[in-house]
Amino acid sequence: MSAARYVAVDGLRGVAVVLMVIYHFMFDLDYFGRVEIDFNNDPAWLGFRALIVSLFLGLVGVSLHLATRHGIDRAAFGRRLALLIFNAALVSIGSYMIFPDSMIYFGILHFIAVASVLGLLLTGFYWLNLVLGSGLVLAGMFLQHPFFDHPMLHWVGLMTHKPVTEDYVPLVPWFGVVLLGMFLGRHFFAGGRPPSFLRWPGEPPAMRALTLMGRHSLLIYMLHQPILIGAMFLLWG
Repeated sequence: MSAARYVAVDGLRGVAVVLMVIYHFMFDLDYFGRVEIDFNNDPAWLGFRALIVSLFLGLVGVSLHLATRHGIDRAAFGRRLALLIFNAALVSIGSYMIFPDSMIYFGILHFIAVASVLGLLLTGFYWLNLVLGSGLVLAGMFLQHPFFDHPMLHWVGLMTHKPVTEDYVPLVPWFGVVLLGMFLGRHFFAGGRPPSFLRWPGEPPAMRALTLMGRHSLLIYMLHQPILIGAMFLLWG
């Protein structure tokens, strides 16, 4: 992947990181009773979360396409997958310690680990990813069945109610977003340069900051909540 492509993808991921930190900052303020926000029912905050998750997972699809378009580096993929699984386990353990009744058992890192493996099966496709991805998104929006309410099937989606957990990113509809990202990655990055709307003249400081955050998004994801919660606990705990 060229440097220009890295800047484009990492810059967009950096935007998602900033939005994520804002969301979790407000979530933590609500947890400590400094504001009142209904994150489970307020359309604005539900939409904000959907935007953040869509950005992250769409870019997972774009990156998966770019990383495998000339073949799969199995060693690099294995290391990345192991890192994701390790951090997903840490998230589950940490969430259980803070929220024992609503621990995270299939959040965004758990999902990305599974979606990365499943996505390998579809890296060679183009229009199929668009059709299948759109179908999964629509299915997640409009289909549900009590069969999927069984705890062993929560990771699939299509439930009749949201499970009691602090972060829930099921396969349906979100794998559809990854597939759409794979389609867009192949569509927009087929040439030697990223599309014009992802190119910036020079590299202004704000863009460098976003790119840096995008390159270290997993580290920021793992550290920002302990820092925010720890600071608020010192202030108001």
